[in-house]
Amino acid sequence: MLSHECQQTILHLRARGVPIRNISQLLKHTRNAVKRVIRGKGQRWRRPSAYEEFFPIVRDAFATAKGSAVRTREMLESQGHPIPYSTLTRIVRDLHLREDRPNCAGCRWALKETAIAWLRELMRGNIGLDELTREIGPQIPPEDVAQLYECVLRGSVWYRNRAISILSVAKGLPRRTVTDYLLMGRKSIYRNFLRYKTRGVAAIVSDKGKRPLKQDNPAYAEKVFSILHSPPSSFGVNRTSWRQEDIKRVLADNGMPLSRHAIRNIIKKAGFSYRKARTVLTSNDPEYRAKLEGIKTILANLGPKEKFFSIDEYGPFAVKLQGGRSLVPAGTVKTVPRWQKSKGSLILTAALELSTNQVTHFYSKRKNTSEMIKLLDILLAKHADEDCIYLSWDAASWHASKELYKMVETINNGEHRAHTPSPLVRLAPLPTCAQFLNVIESVFSGMAKAIIHNSDYQSVDECQAAIDRYFHERNEHFKNHPKRAGNRIWGKERVEAAFKESNNCKDPMYCTD
Repeated sequence: MLSHECQQTILHLRARGVPIRNISQLLKHTRNAVKRVIRGKGQRWRRPSAYEEFFPIVRDAFATAKGSAVRTREMLESQGHPIPYSTLTRIVRDLHLREDRPNCAGCRWALKETAIAWLRELMRGNIGLDELTREIGPQIPPEDVAQLYECVLRGSVWYRNRAISILSVAKGLPRRTVTDYLLMGRKSIYRNFLRYKTRGVAAIVSDKGKRPLKQDNPAYAEKVFSILHSPPSSFGVNRTSWRQEDIKRVLADNGMPLSRHAIRNIIKKAGFSYRKARTVLTSNDPEYRAKLEGIKTILANLGPKEKFFSIDEYGPFAVKLQGGRSLVPAGTVKTVPRWQKSKGSLILTAALELSTNQVTHFYSKRKNTSEMIKLLDILLAKHADEDCIYLSWDAASWHASKELYKMVETINNGEHRAHTPSPLVRLAPLPTCAQFLNVIESVFSGMAKAIIHNSDYQSVDECQAAIDRYFHERNEHFKNHPKRAGNRIWGKERVEAAFKESNNCKDPMYCTD
C-alpha cells in the first residue's frame, strides 16, 4: 500500500501537469498504481510495514527523550515494545532530519523535482504575488514578500538569488536543492536569512550604505604607488624588488593597513603587473628620497616669477606606416609590414613648464649636450623676464655633462648677468631610473597615441607639421583654460600633468626613448 505522503506527491505532480509515465518513473511505482491514486479508487491491500506501525510510538518517545536516541531505546525497552533495532534506527534518523520526511527514495526525489519546479516558476514570474504570499505564510510580512518578489523579477542576479534563498527558506524547501539550483553555498543561504532577520529586507535587495572598499580610496592607491616608486631599501626591506607582503607591512607601519588582495587590485587597476614592476615601477637610486623631497620642496615654494621645466627627448622614431588600435569592419584585420623603407627619422626635444602647462619643442639630429645647450638658450630667451628657471630631467649622460654644467655656471655668474639679463638657472635632476616622475612623458604618451600611432606620413616635413600643430593647439588650449591637462582632450594622456610621487607618467606602449 502506498503511503499517504507518496499519494499526496502523486496528486501534486499530476496537478502540475506531469505525465503519468514520468510520475511512475520518478516514484518507482507502476503506472496502474499511479492511475488508481489519481482516480481515487484506493490501493490493493498489503501488510503494513514495521516502520509505519511503530512510527507514532517512537516519535512520542523521541520527543519525551528530548532528541536522545539512546534514551529513546531504553524507554521503549522498559515499556516492552518489541521494535527491531533497524526500524528504530531508521525512524530516529528520519526524525532527526525532518519528522514528515518520506520513507522512500522515490518520494524524496519527487520532492526535489517539485522544489526545482517551484523555483523555476518563481523565477519566470508564473507564481503571482497573492499566491506567493499565501504559500509563504506568516513567516515573512506581506510587504516584505512584495519587495522580495519584485527583486526576483527585476533585480540583478546577485540580489535575485538573495531574495529567492530567503523565500525558499520561508517556504521550507530543502536547502541542498536550493543551493544546487542557484549555485550558492549553503552557508550563504543562512547568512542571507540572518541578514534579513537582523537588518530587514532593505539589506537584501540593495547594498546601499555599504562601507566603501579601501582599494577604491584614492589616498590608499596614491600611498601604494608612492611606496612602489621607492626602492625597498628606503623602508628597511632587504630586497631589490617589492613583494605584496612587504608593501602590506610598510602600509601598516604608516597607519594605512591594507590587505594583499586590495594591494593586488590597486596595482592591476593601474595597468601594472609584477613583471613590469621590476623594470619600471622602482628606482634604484640610493638618494631617491632626498632628490624627490628636493623637487617637491621647489614645487611647493615656486614663486610667481619662477618656472619649472620637465625636459626629455622623444625618439628617434622612423617616419613610416605605424600600427596601433583603430576601428575596423568586422572580419578585417589591419596589418603593418614588418619590413618597411623608412622615409626618415625624428628626434623631438621638448620642455614642459608645469605651472602654465606650456610645451617648448624643437627637432634634433641626435641626443647630446649640444642639443641641451640649444634648449637652454631657447628657454632663456623665451623667459628672460623671469627670476629663476628650474630644469628637471632624467639621468641620461648628456643631461649631466661637464660642458652643460659649465654653461649653467657661466649663466649664473654675476658678470654674465650684468651684461646679459637672464634668469638664474637651477638644476633639479630626477632620481636614477625614475621616468615615472618625468611629467613630460605623459604628454609624449598622449601625443604619440593621438598623431603617431596609426599614421602613414609621406615625409619628415609632414610628420613635423602634425607635431607642431598638436603642440600649438595644446598650448593655446591651456592658455585659454589654465588647468592641468586631462585625459579626454589631448590624446588621453595617462595622468594629470602635475608632479606627484604616485604618478605613472610613462606608458611603455606609446613612448619611445
